[in-house]
Amino acid sequence: MTHNSINGKAKPVGEKWVWLTSMGLAVGILMVVTLLGLIIRNGLAVFWPKPVIRIELQEDSRFAMRGTNVLGGMIAGTRDKIVQSVESQTGRQKQYEQEWHIMLGNKDVYGSSFRYIDLDAAVSVSRPPRAIMVERMEYGNAIGIPQSLELADGTTINANDPHFDIKLRSLVENVRKRRAKIREIERIQIGAINHELQQLRIKEQATRRQADASALSEIIDGINAKRSELTAQYEVLAGRAAELRKLQMADRFHFQLFTGEFHSFPVGNMVHIHYPNAMSFGDKIRHFSHGLWAFVSQEPREANMEGGIFPAIFGTFVMTLLMSIAVTPFGVLAAIYLREYAKQGFFVRMVRISVNNLAGVPSIVFGVFGLGFFVYFVGGSIDSLFFKDVLPTPTFGTGGILWASLALALMTVPVVIVATEESLAAVPRGVREGSLALGASKWQTIARCVLPASAPGILTGLVLAMARGAGEVAPLMLVGVVKLAPSLPIDHIYPYVHLDQKFMHLGFHIFDLGFQSPDSDAAQPMVFATTLFLILLVVLLNLGAIIVRERLRRRYATGAF
Repeated sequence: MTHNSINGKAKPVGEKWVWLTSMGLAVGILMVVTLLGLIIRNGLAVFWPKPVIRIELQEDSRFAMRGTNVLGGMIAGTRDKIVQSVESQTGRQKQYEQEWHIMLGNKDVYGSSFRYIDLDAAVSVSRPPRAIMVERMEYGNAIGIPQSLELADGTTINANDPHFDIKLRSLVENVRKRRAKIREIERIQIGAINHELQQLRIKEQATRRQADASALSEIIDGINAKRSELTAQYEVLAGRAAELRKLQMADRFHFQLFTGEFHSFPVGNMVHIHYPNAMSFGDKIRHFSHGLWAFVSQEPREANMEGGIFPAIFGTFVMTLLMSIAVTPFGVLAAIYLREYAKQGFFVRMVRISVNNLAGVPSIVFGVFGLGFFVYFVGGSIDSLFFKDVLPTPTFGTGGILWASLALALMTVPVVIVATEESLAAVPRGVREGSLALGASKWQTIARCVLPASAPGILTGLVLAMARGAGEVAPLMLVGVVKLAPSLPIDHIYPYVHLDQKFMHLGFHIFDLGFQSPDSDAAQPMVFATTLFLILLVVLLNLGAIIVRERLRRRYATGAF
């Protein structure tokens, strides 16, 4: 900092700019903390149980439903509505009224799960202690007052029976176990049979094209015998699954809506039940933990507006891991050549300028390139060479997690190159000279001395690449991501890792919920919750790389660092 002398005293120059930069830093940190706080608050609020209220409206209110002035549900939020705008001496004044955003549930009855009502339209508001919230496989949540259980053996248990809640929870647990068994039969056992049948079909087509006429009949007979065996196994498993589905529909749950109507649905449609108005704080904590775990571990349903996000978490993790595996060697090798081997001159300067400019190219351009080069050219060539029997159905000639990872690796490789070059340049010259003086070759010096010492900087570039690649959405829509893909790219079917398979991604899941959902009101809470988990996943991936970087930095610390 420079000083001016005034009356013999030194006056610092530039002090105001120090305050200005510190204020900019404070504003930036405040914006980030505010955004994260908003996401965390709204994301975690999805899993915290909210009370169910019964609202009695004014007579002949325009908010009345189905011929009654009573409705009920959960308050999803509030907002101010402009009711009129009047002129005054100080200008135009707007008058507001507050509205409640009520989640009514029971979409199969009302046709819509949400409704706005004016706060002034409510005559009284109460919290019925027996109000129940039922999470269902279809039609969203059911909200009402339980009435009875109609069991498969013809008996009926009324809601005022002391054993009603115990029996209901027991039935829901049995339903959950049967649902898991159905999933095992249909996804794993029947899925394996379908895969074998597909392979037999491919083998039959190849045999008909290549085999001699004398041997064709014998081979086809063997294929048909195997197909008959698999078909018999399929029918047995399908019958078992049908029996379990029939059991799911055997018991029925009867309840009364707040509008006064009575409604029922099979217990097999239930996922989870709770009584929000009768829960203690401990019950709420357990419900919160259950909802959080279900969201992380389950598959999405109801157009992604219900259920969990496990396939999207897994797809994002696998894609980011594959991207990191692909981008690191290419970026590091390119940086080593540019820094250690290439003759510095006009050509190398142009390459560096091109690399820096490549980092600013819009991500959708990499998606278009990935679609044209990786999917159509490379994938199409692989299909024509190794998967002729499957054509015209593409295997690698269509979008998949491998091509998505490579497209993002291409997009992030400039970050790794720049970071690696900076790290290589920071290694003291004495390290190189000492190694060469002891008789090591140039490559031995780079591999055993320079690269280990520059590893922290290389991992810094990898962290930046992972942070950018994990959150990208635009290129993925062209090279493999889909709205719903419950089958994971890693499963029990040989070859166990299916890099040609389409996948789900948290970023695209957020886009789909926010802009393509048929019910934006129901999707809004899921947007915040999914965003929270995307941030957590990126933080965890980066944290792992940072921990490794710090260990390497301590191990190879020198005076230059």
